[in-house]
Amino acid sequence: MLYLWIKAGHVVAIIAWMAAMLYLPRLFVYHSALPAGSPQGETFKVMERRLLKAIMTPAMIATWVLGIALVVMSGAYTQGWMHAKFALVLAMSGLHGWFSRMVKDFAADRATRPPRFYRIVNEAPTLLMIAIVILVIVKPF
Repeated sequence: MLYLWIKAGHVVAIIAWMAAMLYLPRLFVYHSALPAGSPQGETFKVMERRLLKAIMTPAMIATWVLGIALVVMSGAYTQGWMHAKFALVLAMSGLHGWFSRMVKDFAADRATRPPRFYRIVNEAPTLLMIAIVILVIVKPF
């Protein structure tokens, strides 16, 4: 029964993490179109920081902790699909770190990329998520 509770918590944490990973770059799109120091830009800084600190990072930590518990409890660490999933979750975590850096750049008015860049970046979490879900459900190897 404990395994199922941990699994449910893991899924909830993943949903929260992915929601934030998909929303933060969208905020960057709108923020990058504004002049530095504008009232709207200052509002975006608060939104980006709160999303990162209050939702995205805690959800990532919970995803990792609960996911590792599930892997240990199930013994899935011996399976090939889990190795591939682990690599993709590492990539997602790296993307999370990069987004964190972008939040700092926006906060310091150092973000100079155009909105189109952030529209493209917004697709990366989606692609990783699709691949991870396929690995978990289909277990192709």
